[in-house]
Amino acid sequence: MTDWIDIKAGASAYQHIQEQGLTADDVGLLLGASGGPKWFVLQGLDRWMFGEFFKDKKEPLNTLGTSAGAWRFAALGQQDPVAASDLFCRLYRTQTYSSKPDRDEITSEAKALLAKYVPEQAVTEILGQSAVRHHFIVARCRGWTAAETKKQMLGLLSSAFANGLNRRWLGRFYERVIFHHPQSDLSFSRGWRDLPTHHVELTHENFQSALLATGSIPLVLDGVTDIPGAPTGTYRDGGITDYHFDLDLSEVNGLVLYPHFHREAIPGWFDKRLSWRRTTGKKWPNVVFVTPSEDFIQSLPYGKIPDRTDFASLDAATRIDYWEKAVDAGKRMADQLQDWVASGKLREKTKLWHP
Repeated sequence: MTDWIDIKAGASAYQHIQEQGLTADDVGLLLGASGGPKWFVLQGLDRWMFGEFFKDKKEPLNTLGTSAGAWRFAALGQQDPVAASDLFCRLYRTQTYSSKPDRDEITSEAKALLAKYVPEQAVTEILGQSAVRHHFIVARCRGWTAAETKKQMLGLLSSAFANGLNRRWLGRFYERVIFHHPQSDLSFSRGWRDLPTHHVELTHENFQSALLATGSIPLVLDGVTDIPGAPTGTYRDGGITDYHFDLDLSEVNGLVLYPHFHREAIPGWFDKRLSWRRTTGKKWPNVVFVTPSEDFIQSLPYGKIPDRTDFASLDAATRIDYWEKAVDAGKRMADQLQDWVASGKLREKTKLWHP
């Protein structure tokens, strides 16, 4: 039988799986990365996790997401998280634009999608429950990176150059802001000092703005300004600082479950082309890293996972059909993981992640 998923785990997570398997109560944090439509292959996993796996979890589940990851997790805490996830998937998958959409058009479309996916009632539901504690990372811009003029490009180039020399220098251009559920104790994130980091409580007044901001890609969407309850300024995509994450997750109480669409973890947005800068897993002893196998990727149309370039390279009908097929294919990943967890086969399928 073909393996549609690959699983590797840090030392303590690996030992736990070998001795006890994996249950919802073992998981303390669910992690979700930036990456635009790449997440479509994970929607099957989301439906299983949101609807079955975490349904009877006894202790609260923390989530941490940037950009598309944070948007995915906004289904959790809603009255019917599976229906909410399906809605987000359908709205995102069927987006269409004019032949040459500008920033205003793309921003307007994002706001319209948000209003349908996370309306005021959904915000009330999410903040009124404590079974899921959300955390969104958003980048607060400094200097020219906050501009909506040509200066923004200069700011981006400067920050990319600084990041290439030393990732910590990215903090001269952006601050990491973690918007969090009111009942979060923030225990797993208090020690993050790699970049300037702030914590802001999620409220009815700022939830939608924070969620919009964490997906506001520079130059593509407008930044979100002066989010209520947060320091004044312009906020953009959380993937700028934390694309696939390189954070110390060793303080998480429990395992970290990380379903990811990429077989590598790229720390920040500007690290995509820096092949030597990849998360090694050294600070992830408790992470269970679930990714599509190479066989799965090759089984997809075009032999690749969807991405934002599809908007330009494919006509709308072809793109939407391709993305729907990617979502359907992802159900194979979910079925396989569910089977491995239930049968105990997860023990033999999980590989030790060597930093």
